[in-house]
Amino acid sequence: MSDVRTSPLFTLTLKPGSAQNLGQTPFGERRLAPIAGGSFEGPRLRGTVAESGGSDWLLVRPDGATQFDVRLALVTDDGHTIGMTYRGIRHGDPAIMARLNRGEAVPPESYYFRIVPFFETSSEKYGWLNRIIAVGLGHRQPQGPIYRIFEIL
Repeated sequence: MSDVRTSPLFTLTLKPGSAQNLGQTPFGERRLAPIAGGSFEGPRLRGTVAESGGSDWLLVRPDGATQFDVRLALVTDDGHTIGMTYRGIRHGDPAIMARLNRGEAVPPESYYFRIVPFFETSSEKYGWLNRIIAVGLGHRQPQGPIYRIFEIL
């Protein structure tokens, strides 16, 4: 076996809408946040995130970690639609996470934020996305998250 190798796929910037608190469940505090748009750009594809094309079912767990379950629609600059789903987790020192949750700028290396995206499209041009595994590194800025997405080679 060889080491894991990656190749940059794209950078994704999301504009989250206002989250609605759905209440306490046996697994933690559930929140629903619409995705109000965004953009993505990489070496092989670029475009926008559909304004009404997604949501994030966040779970703030009792251990302080936040779990993400996201579905959104990407629209390439040449008119193709790509479904993107991802699950992920964000956690860190409670003081750092409190600052992040207040909307303060926090250095990305001071907390853990990773996602695992999957893609689905009927586009022949971008059909290769249906057959890859990807990982992402997240950074939460006050205006929303930014992800650097990598294809696992």
